Amino acid sequence: MVDQPVPDRITDRRAKVPRTAALAGPYGHPYHPILVTVPIGAWVASLVFDVGSKVAGQSGFLARGSLWLIGIGLIGAVVAAVAGIIDLFSIPAGTPAFRTGLLHMSLNFAVIAMYFVNWLWRNSLSDKDVVPPGPLVWSIVSLALLGISGNLGGKLAFRYGVRVADEETQSEGFRRGDE
Repeated sequence: MVDQPVPDRITDRRAKVPRTAALAGPYGHPYHPILVTVPIGAWVASLVFDVGSKVAGQSGFLARGSLWLIGIGLIGAVVAAVAGIIDLFSIPAGTPAFRTGLLHMSLNFAVIAMYFVNWLWRNSLSDKDVVPPGPLVWSIVSLALLGISGNLGGKLAFRYGVRVADEETQSEGFRRGDE
C-alpha cells in the first residue's frame, strides 16, 4: 500500500464540531459511534440466535429471542440515526466526505427498512418457535449490507476525520508529564 500524503493542517473544522452537542455529543466525544453498537450487537446476536435455533433442540426460545433482538436493534438504530444525521449535516456539502456520508446514511436506512420488514415477517408467522429459511437469509443479507455501511462509517471517521478531534487536540494525549 502506498503512503498517502498527510495534509499539514486541516482547513475546514466544520465536520469536527457538532451542530448541537446535546444531541450529537460534544467536540471529541460524538454519540453516534457508541449508539451504533446497540443495533449492531442486537442484530448480530439475532443472527446467532437464528442459527442456534436451527441446531438446538427445543429452540423456540432462540427464535423468539431473535425477534426481540431485531426489535431492540430497530429502536437502537433510530436513536443512532438521529445523532448520525446531525453529524452528516456538519460536513460541508459537495465534498467526498459528504457524499460518503450520504451513501452511509442511505445504506443504513435500507438496513433499518430490511430489519423492519424482517420483524413484521416474523411477527406474521403462526409458529414463532421456528425461524424459516426466508427470514434467516434476509437477516444475513441485511447484516452484510450493514457491514458495507459500517466500512463507510469507518472511512468517514478514520480517513476524513469526521467528528474526530483535530491533530493538535489529539497530541495532548501523547505529551509526557515533563513537557
